[in-house]
Amino acid sequence: MMLFRLIFGLLMAASVLCFALSIATGQVRWRQRGLLIIKWLVIAGLGFFAVLILERLALML
Repeated sequence: MMLFRLIFGLLMAASVLCFALSIATGQVRWRQRGLLIIKWLVIAGLGFFAVLILERLALML
């Protein structure tokens, strides 16, 4: 659980930093990197909830 929170927090900080650099420099590549990081953030979140659901199912059986 702590590892997921660390990964989630670091990905959020990285995406905010990329979007801030995109605004500051006006370069499109920073916005693209920010969107890529957000994509991985969503995938990590889905994986986390999948693990939670599988744990609940294992306890029910």
